[in-house]
Amino acid sequence: MNGGKFVAYYVIALVIIIIDQWSKWLVVNHMELRESIPIIDNVFYLTSHRNPGAAFGILEGQMWLFVIATVAVIGIIVYYIKTQAKGHRLFGVALGLVLGGAIGNFIDRLFRDGLVVDFFDAYIFSYNFPIFNVADSALVVGVGLIIIHVFAEEKKQRKS
Repeated sequence: MNGGKFVAYYVIALVIIIIDQWSKWLVVNHMELRESIPIIDNVFYLTSHRNPGAAFGILEGQMWLFVIATVAVIGIIVYYIKTQAKGHRLFGVALGLVLGGAIGNFIDRLFRDGLVVDFFDAYIFSYNFPIFNVADSALVVGVGLIIIHVFAEEKKQRKS
């Protein structure tokens, strides 16, 4: 795979950023804060929420930490796309998802006074899962794919 093919991983990131920011724009401009719209009663809602922290609301108000962490993550992901994604399409896609998710939430923090717009509100076996967004979803799926890639590579290494 030549360098030009790596563009696909950046396109994945760009698509995630666009969908993420568009969906957040819709929520901010068409829903009141804390408004909740049932999609599937007792299972899934669209709920307008602002998160001042990271996952599950941790590290609230630590903007400097988010800036440093996001810049570091972006740098690492770009490095890995350039050096490690060659011949590993699943890994490249995973990196593109993580890159898009990280940038999507970072844009919110920069332009929404440190707050991230969340709106997917799911109840799983009556547990109200923390409200999340498209960027969060991309991050979780991307990290999951990275874990799968690492285990697959480790298994391949042991066989050879």
